[in-house]
Amino acid sequence: MQQVIISMQKFLYLAILSVVLHLDGRTQTGAKTDSIQPKITFKGLFQARYIVSLKKNVDVNGLHHIDGEGVFNSFDVRRARAQFTARISDRTEAVLLVNLADFKSDPKNKVLENAYLIYRLNTLLHFKIGQFRPAFGLEDTYSINIIKSFDYSNQYTAFGSNGWQSFQIGIGMFGDLAKDIRLQYEIDVINGNNRNQVTDDDNGKQATFRLQAEPKKNIKFGMNSGYGRHNKENIYAAGFDASAIFPMKNKFSLELETEWKQGNNHILFFNTDSSLRTGGIRQYVMNGFYILPNLRYAIAYRRLSSIELSCRYEYFDKNIKSPSNLRQTITPMIGLEFLHSYNARIQIGMVADIYQKNIEATTQYNNNLFILQIQTQL
Repeated sequence: MQQVIISMQKFLYLAILSVVLHLDGRTQTGAKTDSIQPKITFKGLFQARYIVSLKKNVDVNGLHHIDGEGVFNSFDVRRARAQFTARISDRTEAVLLVNLADFKSDPKNKVLENAYLIYRLNTLLHFKIGQFRPAFGLEDTYSINIIKSFDYSNQYTAFGSNGWQSFQIGIGMFGDLAKDIRLQYEIDVINGNNRNQVTDDDNGKQATFRLQAEPKKNIKFGMNSGYGRHNKENIYAAGFDASAIFPMKNKFSLELETEWKQGNNHILFFNTDSSLRTGGIRQYVMNGFYILPNLRYAIAYRRLSSIELSCRYEYFDKNIKSPSNLRQTITPMIGLEFLHSYNARIQIGMVADIYQKNIEATTQYNNNLFILQIQTQL
């Protein structure tokens, strides 16, 4: 496995080197170089919410309090993102994304989310390097400024903590393989120790691969695989996902998303004292599945463009072997969309967490959370 990852690293390095040599050759032969058309665009996201815990002795962060103390309702600015995209030429662009809301707590290893450079050689070969979100699931395919439900799924958070998703540092290659079914791919080699790190925390790397097809309009299928090495241990991850939009009568449409993933929870393994571990790293496997139906009514009344009813169901187990504690999450939401493309949205809903076993004084405890959330794109 380690040899496979090293080979993928070398392949990406050689691919990028070939691009550099290609550009140099074009310049030396007097061929036409990329036309320079500098342009900077700005996008952003503001997301604020009011949350109330509806479960006795469980605070807004899901932590159970034996003494009954805790914060059970709170206003929160979840995201205040600013994204700058600089088009350096007709082939090259740089992307910078910061989340200013991270300054409300310790900003170490936070704030800066995206910082990468893209070079497009042709439709088949695109390259990127820097800090970005590797493509390892359905939620990675959406714009960073679009949050489909209350927030990202539990599996996204867990796989992100383990270095497969969210913001990672590395290099990648992506492009289109076939136009008739819109077959796309992405290969990434990343440090796997999350964002804004001075350097990697070991010599191991994580390699991810995603293949996505759209055989018909508004119907997509994706598969993901990942292999890596962390602290001299081999690790893996895999997943499948599908999404579709079904038009209905009278301005109704149904959007359906579903995703499954499984992989080593090596962060849990290495964070557990060696004397308390139950077996080797192969015994620490996380598994998750969710389905998100979203019924949309395009009302188009003045500034109100649509009304959405959604209810995401998810099960996630951070360790399907021993000790296991399955977590089920139900998130019903009502959304009012103003303008278009989620440029402004008000959501009201609830997050209900149900654990197989309640563990006192931890976040692994049944809880219900009421949410009023407002988000707007800038």
